[in-house]
Order: sequence, then structure tokens, then C-alpha cells
Amino acid sequence: MISIGLLGCGRIGQVHALSLSRITSARLTAVADAVPAAANALADSSGAEVRSAEEIISASDIDAVIVATPTALHYDQIHALASAGKAIFCEKPIDLSSTRAAECRAVVRAAGVGFFTAFNRRFDPNFAHLQAQLAAGAIGETEIVVITSRDPSPPPVSYIEQSGGLFRDMMIHDLDMARFLLGEEPVEVHAAGSCLVDPAIGEAGDIDTAVVTLKTATGKLCTINNSRRATYGYDQRIEVHGAKGMLRAANKLEHLVEISGGEGFTTAPNKHFFLERYADAYVAEMEAFISAINEGKSPDPSIDDGVAAQKLADAAAKSLETGQVVRLD
Repeated sequence: MISIGLLGCGRIGQVHALSLSRITSARLTAVADAVPAAANALADSSGAEVRSAEEIISASDIDAVIVATPTALHYDQIHALASAGKAIFCEKPIDLSSTRAAECRAVVRAAGVGFFTAFNRRFDPNFAHLQAQLAAGAIGETEIVVITSRDPSPPPVSYIEQSGGLFRDMMIHDLDMARFLLGEEPVEVHAAGSCLVDPAIGEAGDIDTAVVTLKTATGKLCTINNSRRATYGYDQRIEVHGAKGMLRAANKLEHLVEISGGEGFTTAPNKHFFLERYADAYVAEMEAFISAINEGKSPDPSIDDGVAAQKLADAAAKSLETGQVVRLD
């Protein structure tokens, strides 16, 4: 039985606690949060103890720790956990700087601890099946990947101000998905962005609408489009065009009942937001992390994947600032 500690009892911490409750080979032992009420509430619902972050990091009865705290805290917590020899499950991004994320990687490697970067979309059943078909050669060589990711509405401006920007906060999931599907590293990044949803987002120094184009050394292309507003619900689609055909994963709907009438066909709305849309993926990623610990394997996605996605996010931000294509080594 793997004993797990949880740092951060906010919305995503609660999701991970629920996932652990469905996994028989692990238990949530202790939780910590800067807000005592949040820690107490999650402890009551999960049966875990409330401890301080420092107590969880140093505890001899905890094997692995979920880092679900604000991004600004990740760097120090990762360093402390690596020094304590704890396996780490870390929410994205590892840090808002790819340089600091790489420094985290160095200490994790030196300590020899397992590190899982929580790119949950890799574990969505439909996206995972699409990638498996792609890897099996179902459509031949990949030529174009198109990733659409649009939120139903923007977060509060107070969140925008400390998020690190759309590329590092929102698109980083799509940048990882691009690497997952392309099968090789992008070497060129070009970004375009606007503020079309809420002027306050622009005043906070961010954008709310973006398109990024990635190109690999062999010429494979990927376009990612993001928006902070989709009036029809959470929009999550992938299309991969290859030499022999196309693979496509559509949105998940609230239900599959379709109404037909004189005015046409009506389907259910999209799943409302990420908690509903990726419910299965959150459980699957936690199962993958626990299995890696039990089997003594390196978790996947690893810290390398977290650093690589962060470098792409940094490159997109630089491209937006300069208006130029940014090349990566």
C-alpha cells in the first residue's frame, strides 16, 4: 500500500484526493494547506490527517507526495521532496520559468526519485486511443496536428495576474499534447495573440486568444488555438492528418441523445469544464503514477516532459513579444 501526502487542498487537490479514493493500492495519509479550513475539510472527507507541509515532506510514513500548491511554491517544495527521497506527482507547470524547471530536474535526477508531471490529457481515453492508433501507423506518417482548446469563460483577472500568462498556464497542456502526438521535438515556434474576450485581461498584461504553430526538424506541423471564451461549452478537439488518412477526437457531450426535427438536428452541449471533461483522465493518471512507484519504474510523463513543455511555452511567449519565429535547439 503506497502512502501519499498531499500539498494543496484546493480544487485540483480535491480532484486528486478523489482519484486516490478509487485506487486500492494507495491511500491518502496526510494533507496540508495554507488555509486550515481547506485542509480540515479535505481531511474530513478523505479520512486523512492534517499535517504541515514540512511534516509531510519529512514524514517517514509517506512514500510519495502530490504537489498541488500554487506554482510559485513548486520550486522549493520539489527541492525539499527530492532531498527527502520522496516520489513526486507535480501539477503543471513545474515552474513559470523553464530555467528554474530545469534546476528542479537536476535535483530530482541527483536524488534518484520518481517524478510525474501531471499532464492529465495524455490519459483521456479518446486522446490516448488516438495516439495509440497514430503510433501503430493507422494513418501513416504524421503531417499536420490541429489542437483546439477553448475554455467556456475566462478566470478572474486576479488569477490571470499571477498565472504566468496564457501560454504557461493554459496552453502548456496543448504544447505537451503536441509533443505527445508529433513524436519528435518542435524546433520552431511562432505565436500570435490578441485580447478579444475581456479588456481587463489585456490590462493585466496577458492575452485571451492565441494561435501557435510548431514545426519539427522533419517538417511536421502543429497548430494550437486557444480562447478563454467558448459560448457553447468546453471545447477540446484533436485532429491528426497523415499520409494515409486522418484521426480525429471530438468533444465529449453531456449525453449522446440527438433530437431530429423540421429545424434540423440538436445534440447535447459539451461537458462544461475540465473537471467534468477529464474526470476519467484524472483517475487514470493517478493510477499510472501509483503503478510506476509499485513497479519501480520511471513515471511517464516525466520531469523531462514538464521541462520540454515549459520551454515551448517560453518560446511562444518570446515569439509573441518579438513577432518572430523562435528556434529551439
